[in-house]
Amino acid sequence: MFNIVQQTIQMPDGSTITLETGKLARQADGAVVLRSGKLMMLATVCAAKTHKEGTDFLPLSVDYQEKFASNGKIPGSFQRREGKLSDNEILISRLIDRALRPIFPEDFHAEVQVMVTLHSADENIQPDALAALAASAAIMASDIPFNGPISEVRVAKINGEYVINPPVQAIGNADLDLIVAGTSDSIIMVEGESNEVSEIEMVEALRAAHEVIKLQVAAQKEFEAKVGSTTKREYNHEVHDAEIKEKMYSELFDKVYAVCLEGSPNKHYRSESFAKILEDFIAAQPEELQDNPLYKVYFGDITYDASRKMVLEEGKRLDGRKLTEIRPITVEVDYLPSAHGSALFTRGETQSLSTTTLGTKLDEQIVDLPMVKGYSKFYLHYNFPGFSTGEVRPNRGVGRREIGHGNLAQRSLERVMPPEEENPYTIRVVSDILESNGSSSMATVCAGCLSLMDAGVPIKAPVSGIAMGLITDPSTGKWAVLSDILGDEDHLGDMDFKVTGTAQGIVACQMDIKIGGLSFDIIEKALNQAREGRLHILGKMTEVLEKPKPDLKPHAPRAVTIVIDRELIGAVIGPGGKVVQEIQRESGATVNIEEKDNKGYVSIFATNGESMDLARKRIDAIVKQPEVGEIYDATVKSIQPFGAFMEFLPGKEGLLHISEISWERLPSMDGVLKEGDQLQIKLTEVDKKTGKFRLSRKVLLPRPPKEEKPVAEKNNNA
Repeated sequence: MFNIVQQTIQMPDGSTITLETGKLARQADGAVVLRSGKLMMLATVCAAKTHKEGTDFLPLSVDYQEKFASNGKIPGSFQRREGKLSDNEILISRLIDRALRPIFPEDFHAEVQVMVTLHSADENIQPDALAALAASAAIMASDIPFNGPISEVRVAKINGEYVINPPVQAIGNADLDLIVAGTSDSIIMVEGESNEVSEIEMVEALRAAHEVIKLQVAAQKEFEAKVGSTTKREYNHEVHDAEIKEKMYSELFDKVYAVCLEGSPNKHYRSESFAKILEDFIAAQPEELQDNPLYKVYFGDITYDASRKMVLEEGKRLDGRKLTEIRPITVEVDYLPSAHGSALFTRGETQSLSTTTLGTKLDEQIVDLPMVKGYSKFYLHYNFPGFSTGEVRPNRGVGRREIGHGNLAQRSLERVMPPEEENPYTIRVVSDILESNGSSSMATVCAGCLSLMDAGVPIKAPVSGIAMGLITDPSTGKWAVLSDILGDEDHLGDMDFKVTGTAQGIVACQMDIKIGGLSFDIIEKALNQAREGRLHILGKMTEVLEKPKPDLKPHAPRAVTIVIDRELIGAVIGPGGKVVQEIQRESGATVNIEEKDNKGYVSIFATNGESMDLARKRIDAIVKQPEVGEIYDATVKSIQPFGAFMEFLPGKEGLLHISEISWERLPSMDGVLKEGDQLQIKLTEVDKKTGKFRLSRKVLLPRPPKEEKPVAEKNNNA
């Protein structure tokens, strides 16, 4: 019944990955089940047999989804079913998309849908490193035109060694963690983070990843041959007119090139100048020919070729800059008076207004995913409204691009956040892009970092980011790396390589290639040039704010975490929460208590110093251990004939003997003290056998002088 075909890939660590087709989802154009350990994911691909008229791009959609049942969980939503893709699933979908998209033929415009679903999870295997391999294998098993295969692996540097697809528990100890995609001869996509590593380490990691990618690509070619899908479907999605193209190039290329050479930094001026050239050309054509859609297609090719020619031959860019030149930068911190921290970062025509908000333990973000469950104390949100590019575009929720850009900025800043034990706050950073002409995600990194420092968050070091571009000419072998790319250069170029880091090294990167791949020579050049640009931008930032402000804003909440013995947690909470509720009611502060690592963590959040001091004093009193010689404010709890029992710390009582109340000899306790009286006492002894506390009040009082006996009395005695 089933015509099953399998291919096994032997990994360097001895593990195996199996690709199988012919059993599941047989009506899809291509379907592959990938197995590794207990992990099983199904990748399917379907492509329309024809394209929609007028489509001049590849309508590719990629969806990755993790089923909760894959890890034996039930969704936490009200409906108890998988809903829209989570941010994590969208990020993995983007990893697959960015690896596959540049490998489809440029003239293939039929709608393509790739779906990858995790049906069985393995707690030791990260599925994101296998999803693109499964998707590529599904395409290879189909008749869809594809210039692949491609593959994708995770590479981590652990204890000085580069490890491919390490176990989940080992990733936490990695100094570098990258997802790398590539073909048999080049790298096409990189995404990851690191602990301030050098450019050399980054290149070494990419080389290690590429060796395994080549192994997986070769296995897919064997798989394709076994399936018998080496012959792909025929298509014709573009109509061309060589005569019109030649006419437009001969008449318009020099005019377009002249506009490029003007080097105007105003993108609207350039757009209007280009548009005027096309309008004049169309107006000069016979009326019956003016609606030809090929005019726009070929004019786009002309601007593409002219812009790239200028870079390679003149060493000049669309806005007049040199290849390594960074656009003018202005920085302003403490821009918003009511925010806990804020910064306005403007680089050329790109601008981010970022805010930092400090919250309590109760503001932590709940993470409820099939593979992960827990809380997040730091998160960053990126917003890209239509007006930032002068467009009319309705707000319809956050798009995948916004999620991806925000995640890159978040991972960049996470690497310099203070350790959890030193940071009692939940921190939210929001970047609102107010202008955009290239690299708004890197502006978010810079503005977000400045807003954190303005808020007084003790980050380890300032972080800056830069986007690098690439122009290549395969016919001549010429290529040029561009620093701080414009939006037009992103569109016209062959690469978008974003790098973030401190003065010490790289903390995150993201690279997308729009051509077949990228050589290691170009990658090394781009990384080194990016470092120079990063440090330049960092210098502009630190001129305004060199390090985190020493204190929080007056209106920012105060927070402190007290680490106590595990045995004292109950004393702070009290019976039925009575004690902690009383502390919150009297002080106005919020108190949160949790147990981890066999210790108690008491987090106090208050809106002012007085509230914080009162709550902290109460908690300190509860957890403080009595010390002999210390003076305490004590309350009389009960009266006995031989003295009074005093509470000098919450839950700690000791005996104030009648002989220790004053220097005078008291015949009885009558009228001396009453319950509820408060007075200062000193802890003089802790009985080693019984642990009972001995208290004294008289040692805190002036000792009366001894009475001198009269002289006559002394003589008589003599």
